[in-house]
Amino acid sequence: QPRLAESGGGLVQPGDSLGLSCSASGHVFVTTAWFRQAPGKEREFVAAIGWRGGFINYADSIKGRFTISRDNAKNTVYLQMNNLKSEDTAVYYCAAGGVFSGPRTHAGDYDHWGQGTQVTVSS
Repeated sequence: QPRLAESGGGLVQPGDSLGLSCSASGHVFVTTAWFRQAPGKEREFVAAIGWRGGFINYADSIKGRFTISRDNAKNTVYLQMNNLKSEDTAVYYCAAGGVFSGPRTHAGDYDHWGQGTQVTVSS
């Protein structure tokens, strides 16, 4: 059974940087993405990357501040978050699946999810 495990969340101050990792086991996925869910809000798309790295998509809200990348040798996807803001506070989820076309921004595009890691940005 494929599994995803996130790591790297924590408490940081506004303007700080933080990196998240998503390690996959049991399968190599065509597309891996990050979503986030803040208290009282719906889960929202953050970023997605294709297996070869040729496809990358970002939500407008984080474009220019976050960078998604992957290391296929480690079957791991990363999310580097810079210049964090209080509105970035959320539980961040790794998602993966076989979707290979379109913007890949919908949660329904992904079959497998991690348990999430909390990111809190507060002074």
